[in-house]
Amino acid sequence: MQKITKIMLKVTIKETQNPAIMKFEFPEFISRNQNFEFKNIDETAPSPLAKQLFYLPFVKTVYISGNFIAIEKFSIVEWNEVKELLAEQIETFVDKGGKILNIEESANKKVPVTVYSETTPNPSVMKFVASKMLTKTAVECKNIDETAAAPIAKELFSFPFVKEVFIDENYVSISKYDVAEWMEITQEIRSFIKMYIEEGKTVIDETQLVKTANHEKQQEEYFDKLDTTSQQIINILEEYVKPAVQSDGGNIAFQSFDEKEKRVKVVLQGACSGCPSSTFTLKNGIENMLKEMLHDQEIKVEAVNG
Repeated sequence: MQKITKIMLKVTIKETQNPAIMKFEFPEFISRNQNFEFKNIDETAPSPLAKQLFYLPFVKTVYISGNFIAIEKFSIVEWNEVKELLAEQIETFVDKGGKILNIEESANKKVPVTVYSETTPNPSVMKFVASKMLTKTAVECKNIDETAAAPIAKELFSFPFVKEVFIDENYVSISKYDVAEWMEITQEIRSFIKMYIEEGKTVIDETQLVKTANHEKQQEEYFDKLDTTSQQIINILEEYVKPAVQSDGGNIAFQSFDEKEKRVKVVLQGACSGCPSSTFTLKNGIENMLKEMLHDQEIKVEAVNG
């Protein structure tokens, strides 16, 4: 009598642009219509497999989409130490009949969310604020070709009046063309964003983001190499300026400081980019603040994209 050999599941391990995240791909789709992100074990009701993975101390976040599971790790281990173990555990869990997703719990289940609109100092930009966090990393998309990390931005660009999209924390800032007025399109965009989030679609694909734990470490090293004045400027911008511009749907980032010319260059994003009042804010707000806090009346501030 011929012995029947059971075909075991085999997942494929693939690196991502984010060194903290590893993909584990299945030979077929495991989720066709929804994307899932679990940040802790309390959120894993729709996925028994994700719940099992969170018992491992190095697992930080679990993503499930299409034909893969992506896992973000804490820095306490290196991937070469644990990736094969993880793949084996996933294969064993599924081979023993464990469920990746509880379809009956996750299918067509909407996540209640509130989205409201806010005007910004920039008349071309409207801020849409959600009642949940959307991203830990700011993402700016000036055109559809820059939306690899922001699926929601890609869909927003299908609206003919959307010019640019900026996403940070719990809000989406949208810059429009002059072909439409906000009073005509605000409700349409607000409803779209609300429905998009409620359906569980991916707002930001963390696996595509370049700003990772490793990148942040490089940023820290970059900061340590800067001169004392540049470090002080960055700290002032982070503590006193960023919270204000973020509340207006924008962002500001330090680029450089020329000690000889006493010139500070910054990058404006979101509602701050192209804002008619940005020059006034830079000169009468940020520049005066730096002059006072650094005790140097010769300091000048300019935006490289303002």
